[in-house]
Amino acid sequence: MKLTGWWSRRSNPEKVELYTRWSFHAFVLIEVGAIGLRALSGAPRPLGGWLMLLSCAHAVLGGVVSSRALDWNTGRRERPYRLIAAHGALSVAVAAGGLLMRRFGALEDVGTAGAVVVGALGFGICSVVLCMVKVRHMLYLVLATGAGVALFCLALGMTRQEVLGFTVGQVIMGVLLAFTSGFSGWLLRAVWELDAARELQARLAVAEERLRFGRDLHDVMGRNLSVIALKSELAVQLARRGRAEAAVDQMAEVQRIARESQREVREVVRGYREADLHTELEGARSVLAAAGIACTVESADASLPARVQSALAWVVREGTTNVLRHGDARRCSVSLTVTAGAEEEGYAVLVVENDGVDGGPGSGTGSGRSGMGRFGPGTGSGAGAGSADGPGGGSGLAGLRERLAALDGTLEARRVSGGRFRVTARVPVGARVPEEAGVPGGTRPAVGARLPGEAGVVEEARVPEETR
Repeated sequence: MKLTGWWSRRSNPEKVELYTRWSFHAFVLIEVGAIGLRALSGAPRPLGGWLMLLSCAHAVLGGVVSSRALDWNTGRRERPYRLIAAHGALSVAVAAGGLLMRRFGALEDVGTAGAVVVGALGFGICSVVLCMVKVRHMLYLVLATGAGVALFCLALGMTRQEVLGFTVGQVIMGVLLAFTSGFSGWLLRAVWELDAARELQARLAVAEERLRFGRDLHDVMGRNLSVIALKSELAVQLARRGRAEAAVDQMAEVQRIARESQREVREVVRGYREADLHTELEGARSVLAAAGIACTVESADASLPARVQSALAWVVREGTTNVLRHGDARRCSVSLTVTAGAEEEGYAVLVVENDGVDGGPGSGTGSGRSGMGRFGPGTGSGAGAGSADGPGGGSGLAGLRERLAALDGTLEARRVSGGRFRVTARVPVGARVPEEAGVPGGTRPAVGARLPGEAGVVEEARVPEETR
């Protein structure tokens, strides 16, 4: 276990890099054996010894260049231009010296001369190619080296057989080592890039999940906390007026909402929460009525897909929250209609509109507790509910746009004439999106048919007498 721990504890890219490095370190020993030992045994003394030392120096320098080149491939160092130039110059010098010794009879063994010339240039190409990226540059290097050998041999007046032998041997050796070196560098870069891409993908997934959680938590807790604050203040006012039973009822409602919020937060954490449109419509009417805001709800008698219902339910919740928080509305209307599309595909259109943009009478101009103006003096902020340029232009509308965009829907929030603010959500009824984990597909029953009232119009919610 201890003997293999140094290997098993490494990541896959580190294992590939370690294998590649030691492969090029092995080339140092291969070069010493193929060139140095061949020169030591095939060349006369003391020339063989000098060639042995020269080949060892060339191999060691090639190992250093390869190591720095691998660092460059992994992005840890700059490209080693000076080492490349030094190793290339030494390779050319060794090869030229071998050809000169062969031409003037110092190396009578053609095999030894070929090992010195071809080996020095081949291993030189091997190290230099590690610092290249484009294949054509590698090919140009091999062909240029082969052409240089041929021209130098012709300039020395060698026989045709020797010129052809040295040139072909050099091209073959250069192609093999260039392919080996270039492929190794490409493989090492690809492995590290894939590992970096996988790590980036994991980080993006975590960031996306954080955004989803933050958005859902804002949508879940925003309205509930507003309602809790609203009913708590109402209970205080009722208690001060001596209406203890009514105050107890309001606090019991606060307790219920708090427990429901705990359950919803747990569902958000599990990722399975889906808002219900009919529940949100009823909740908006009751909450706004409790805040002293006259509310009407119009609901179309139509069957909508579950994902469309859920997205529109979040719009109702966020719109209701903004009416309570940002502004001093007196009246609010919520309408849901299904319009015919151009290709037999309708659109579900939800409109939430209130008159709290410019504030109502007695709202004041201060920046007190927005949305609590019914229970205390001078609390209206005068800001549009959920406006893009008002206090509502926070993460709520941005989260709604993200939800609707997933269904090819749109969200528009703007001021309209008469000091009113309107939020319009439009979603294709036939929108098809991938199912999310824990969210069943399919189509629910109708949005709730028609809520109580004639012609699909819910009767106006009256303001409780004790809140006036």
